[in-house]
Amino acid sequence: MQACFFQHVPFEGLAFIAEWAQNRDVSLRRVALYKNEPLPSLDSCDALIVMGGPMGAADEEAHSWLKQEKQFIEKAIEANKVVMGICLGAQIIASVLGARVFKNADKEIGWFPVDKISHAGPFALVRRLPEQFMAFHWHGDTFDIPAGAVHLAESAACRNQGFIYGNRIVALQFHLESNRSGIEALIENCGSELISAPFIQTAEEIRQGYPHIESSNSLMAGLMDEIIEEHT
Repeated sequence: MQACFFQHVPFEGLAFIAEWAQNRDVSLRRVALYKNEPLPSLDSCDALIVMGGPMGAADEEAHSWLKQEKQFIEKAIEANKVVMGICLGAQIIASVLGARVFKNADKEIGWFPVDKISHAGPFALVRRLPEQFMAFHWHGDTFDIPAGAVHLAESAACRNQGFIYGNRIVALQFHLESNRSGIEALIENCGSELISAPFIQTAEEIRQGYPHIESSNSLMAGLMDEIIEEHT
């Protein structure tokens, strides 16, 4: 399987997903949009993974590649490709599907529990998630659930933490893929956001949450396995 992934900034990569892919013999192709690398041909991608970034889904003036990225994602969805979006990636997918992306009432940064929506539908993917799990977060924006999508999860700070659309499109606001190096890179590059606020942890509190990484990555592996098994 050939998976293409869109990277929006150099310090937000695949993290654990790269390790998962290596163990599953999944070939990865990176497209560094921040370097204006050309988009791949749709035929060369069996699956598409859209990563996070500090920009907004509507920031097309500052980041001209966003418009082309959205067009590519729309075509991938129309072609029934597997598409997963994480954080900004989830917001971009929501936008492509016609949903509103907007500022959340609170920024959510750090380790906070996520609750699975009990009526999240009959998808096998949903069974991979426990009723509640700890996840890493770093976002200020959120999205409405697109028409026709199934609401997947919520947290105390953010009502819409994810959705499934058409059983091939998965959007996650939270980060199950995060590892230590990836989180440290976020702290280094975006640490100015770590202010005193109800749902923002300090750098030290974030590091105290590192024991959650193993279970979080295990959930990520389960979700990716389910997607691959169902669509290959």
